[in-house]
Amino acid sequence: MAITSANQLELLQTAEAVAREKMIDPELVVQAMEESLARAAKSRYGAEMDIRVSIDRKTGRATFTRVRTVVEDDAVENYQAELTAAQAKQYLADPQIGDEIVDEVPPVDLGRIAAQSAKQVILQKVREAERDRQFEEFKDRKGTIINGVVKREEYGNIIVDIGRGEAILRRNEKIGRESYRPNDRIRCYIKDVRREPRGPQVFLSRTDPQFMAELFKMEVPEIYDGIIEIKAVARDPGSRAKIGVISYDNSIDPVGACVGMRGSRVQAVVNELQGEKIDIIPWNEDQATFLVNALQPAEVAKVVIDEEAGKIEVVVPDEQLSLAIGRRGQNVRLASQLTGLDIDILTEEEESQRRQAEFAERTKLFMDALDLDEFFAQLLVSEGFTNLEEVAYVDLDELLSIEGVDEATAEELQARARDVIEEQNRKALEHARELGVEDSLVGFEGLTPQMIEALAMDDVKTLEDFATCADWELAGGWTTVNGERVKDEGILEKFEMSLEEAQHLVMTARIQLGWVDPAELEVAEETETDEEAEA
Repeated sequence: MAITSANQLELLQTAEAVAREKMIDPELVVQAMEESLARAAKSRYGAEMDIRVSIDRKTGRATFTRVRTVVEDDAVENYQAELTAAQAKQYLADPQIGDEIVDEVPPVDLGRIAAQSAKQVILQKVREAERDRQFEEFKDRKGTIINGVVKREEYGNIIVDIGRGEAILRRNEKIGRESYRPNDRIRCYIKDVRREPRGPQVFLSRTDPQFMAELFKMEVPEIYDGIIEIKAVARDPGSRAKIGVISYDNSIDPVGACVGMRGSRVQAVVNELQGEKIDIIPWNEDQATFLVNALQPAEVAKVVIDEEAGKIEVVVPDEQLSLAIGRRGQNVRLASQLTGLDIDILTEEEESQRRQAEFAERTKLFMDALDLDEFFAQLLVSEGFTNLEEVAYVDLDELLSIEGVDEATAEELQARARDVIEEQNRKALEHARELGVEDSLVGFEGLTPQMIEALAMDDVKTLEDFATCADWELAGGWTTVNGERVKDEGILEKFEMSLEEAQHLVMTARIQLGWVDPAELEVAEETETDEEAEA
């Protein structure tokens, strides 16, 4: 098949037709044709030659050229595509390194094999261009809702026709009791769009919490306009969900707007989610208030927040316990997801018993350690003292503020407390040395003897051992496993060490050992601060 004047225009017409069919840029198709013709020409003239093809965008005429590059005398490797400056003088008056000499060569006559090869190149390029077009189209639609048609089911996964491509709804992203047949219409949330070797992959979801948020945005104009904002969503797909909303217009009730006239708006979302019950909760900046709202319909008597541990204790009346927990723990689990806190629910009776036990335990501690009678020990506990360190090192005026305590009594109390603490420290350090703790760890600033003893019992006996610890290994933390928060016990957690304190101690140890350069650390912290400021 020779490129003759009769079929020159056919090249452009073919490119236009293919581009229109595949919905891609015609220029990409023409470039693919140029590359395929150049590859066919190389098989005719020699693979080592640099043959290039240019198709005129108006006439369709294909021009075949041979390109040779001027290189250093000792750098010639391919004599068909490179030449020296001396050799180039017969073509150029003053050749420079890097100049190109272009000669037109006769068009090739494409044989059957060459024509087939050219066709494959064009198809491959067109396919790549089509994939790029699909990826560019859908990557910006990530996080939105799309309507599609079910094509088929493969191993429980649903393949969905989304117009200009296909998407996949995995079985774990379907609401439990849903089933689909070919040609059923389906509405999904675009969870992710990834570029993969086999082409762009669009992953859909109907269980993602944001799917429900986007449905509300479609049903509630105030959310779409930004007057009402969805602050948090928690779902147990197909069963129950909670959504926290806030209004930036005092005249608009966020809950009422989301419910709609006679529940029309929320009912439209419920129908789409296969009857999933939805609790719409007013958002509040105050965590305790928001949690009380999130635990509806249960009534809450008291909330105690431990911000450092990310935990929260909720006290409810005895008869409200089952309602607060919900069936199979659903209500409290959704409230926990909504607030981002780990929630412990206690009845008023349980909380009272726990407080009494803590009071008795602290009273006994002061009676045994400071040799006090029960009344005086209870007096200290009722004034808020919880341990010996508080008694030993508190300002003397705080002890004097207790009714019946004079200066001599206060000083005696502090002296006894300090003696007990010193004895405890001596025994802890002695035990730690028996376990093999080295002086490098004993002399490290920031660790008490009891902490050193606890580390030694966990086989951390040198400064090097300590420097290899992670902050959560020392202070403890939480890990999410299968959607459930699991507690990681820390070696020094019982000493109320925070993650920040653990990070500081570990980094200080690494600097002392020469593992970390303080200057590099400062640069990294400054860079991180700048990035946060930009964000």
